Amino acid sequence: MTITRRVTVERNRLRFAAAHMATFQGECEPLHGHNYDVFVEVEGDLTADAWVWDFGSLKRAAKAIADELDHKFILQRESKILAIEESDSSWKVSFGARDYVFPRSDVAVLPIPNSTAECIAEWFAGRIATHLRDEGADNIRKLTIGIEEMPGQAGWYTVDL
Repeated sequence: MTITRRVTVERNRLRFAAAHMATFQGECEPLHGHNYDVFVEVEGDLTADAWVWDFGSLKRAAKAIADELDHKFILQRESKILAIEESDSSWKVSFGARDYVFPRSDVAVLPIPNSTAECIAEWFAGRIATHLRDEGADNIRKLTIGIEEMPGQAGWYTVDL
């Protein structure tokens, strides 16, 4: 018999509003935004205190990461399609005849190839995994992150820890 124990935190204060323009099949979406919801699930053995992990710790970590993205333009720094130029005061993003210049303070630069919910979920998972390691969560075996762009439309990333 396999026993699975897991805890989740989601939505409520785990939200951020951000702009992006994902690329798909050599094309680039128009600049637009979403009110994203975040889902965090960890699976593992019970601690000596009979917890998988503390809800409060997960919520604080996820909220801090979501706050980094809130009211920002999500820049997919590893894009193979967008032309991206960095200056001391701004980021210039170009695709075809479209040029966008964003003040540095308005940009969340992520080391991802595309600003899809799936790629944002993977980046988010890396940050949560680091938090869990730093907190000594050696009982956690699996981490899943969901990034919901709108109700019923989410990208997910799961990693074994």
